[in-house]
Amino acid sequence: MKIRGLKSRWMFTGTGVTVLIVLLGVWLITSSIYSNYHRSVETGLESKATTASEFFGAYVTRSYAEFYHSACVYTEGFEDRDRIELQFLSSGGRVETSSSGLTAGTRPGTPDIIEALATGEMSSWSGDMPDTGEHVLAVSAPLKDTDGSVIGLIRYITSLRLVDAEVTRLSAATAGVGLLIIVFIILSNLYFINSITAPVIELTGIAKRISDGSYGIQAVKMHDDEIGDLIDSINDMSVKLGKSEKMQTEFISSISHELRTPLTAITGWSETLAYDEAIQGESRRGVMIISKEAARLTKMVEGLLEFTRIEDGRFNLSLEKIDVAAELEEAIFTYGELLRQEGIELHYDPDYSELPPITADPERLRQVFLNILDNAAKYGREGRRIDVRIWRSGEYVKISVRDHGQGIPENELPFVKQKFYKGSSKERGSGIGLAVCDEIITRHKGKLDIENAPDGGAIVTVSLPTDSEVSAN
Repeated sequence: MKIRGLKSRWMFTGTGVTVLIVLLGVWLITSSIYSNYHRSVETGLESKATTASEFFGAYVTRSYAEFYHSACVYTEGFEDRDRIELQFLSSGGRVETSSSGLTAGTRPGTPDIIEALATGEMSSWSGDMPDTGEHVLAVSAPLKDTDGSVIGLIRYITSLRLVDAEVTRLSAATAGVGLLIIVFIILSNLYFINSITAPVIELTGIAKRISDGSYGIQAVKMHDDEIGDLIDSINDMSVKLGKSEKMQTEFISSISHELRTPLTAITGWSETLAYDEAIQGESRRGVMIISKEAARLTKMVEGLLEFTRIEDGRFNLSLEKIDVAAELEEAIFTYGELLRQEGIELHYDPDYSELPPITADPERLRQVFLNILDNAAKYGREGRRIDVRIWRSGEYVKISVRDHGQGIPENELPFVKQKFYKGSSKERGSGIGLAVCDEIITRHKGKLDIENAPDGGAIVTVSLPTDSEVSAN
């Protein structure tokens, strides 16, 4: 059985072992109490039997009648008859006389009688009486003739009912104390382990938030111990990551702004040169390459600027009621000609039922649609086909874009929406397009899901709520 969790392991190993030790101690104490009480009663009876057997030893050489008479007289005058039964037995194990008067003439045949008659030594036995079932302790002492032969027994019997009751009472008290100890151990261990697991759980949450990009957040330090040292280290790491992230964002923003001016000039001059009929052949081809690469770099710079706006909180939405199907169709129309030039078929499956309007920023949504279409064309180019579909699903309007390429490696799927993640693809790009798209859709209180199709290719699904309360900030 695999036990998970620090608290579970602690309670199972530390507390569990301690509880077992306490239970074992309670059992040993209870057994010791019973043994001591039992031995005390047994010693008392053996002392009485020894004294009585020595007293009656003088009569065994006389006649049986005199012995029997003396035994009856001694039995009649026995003072402890209210708690102990006195018996005299013959060498055949028959009770000749008894202080209770009830067992005379019987043959009990208990182990103490048999052993004392057989060995000539005092013997004791505890058990349940065959006739009454009462729990008793019996001690039998042999009476010997001058030649050493056993001619009878003197036997003492006492009920263990009071002893058992007292042992039960003391055992219950011991068990109660043991239970209190166990409860105290469990509660103290729970308090101790909670003092460890609570800050660890909080630190786990802080670490997850830091890993998700919430740099600079701080955990509260409660104690000046090892956990406190760990909190200090994580807080220091969070601050340094926040500073590093800020520096990175500022650097990207600065570089992006610096690149815009020369790129604008390059794009403008390449377009101007493209209209110059004097430039032909390889030179015209070079101009077209310059124009295309400048456009790609401009798009990358715009993406970087968009990313920095998200990072420093300057990313806002201009919300209005829109027809999402119309916005999608406009993006398809805008991108369709480029796809045809690259030999890629685009199949659009509209929802002919009336879709409800949604609250959204049309420019941002169009940016998302164009980016997803561009990725489908870039990474699924060998499939030569893109399928676009829009439909209503419950409280959401869903748009899916599927390519028929090789798909995304399964080990890369969880990371494709992370900023600057490029995976194993050889296609060029900044690695922030999907991160920006995910941020836009999230701010619309929607979802952006990416998965592989069962028969090849990747599917990107955008889910937008039909009744959104999207904040403009």
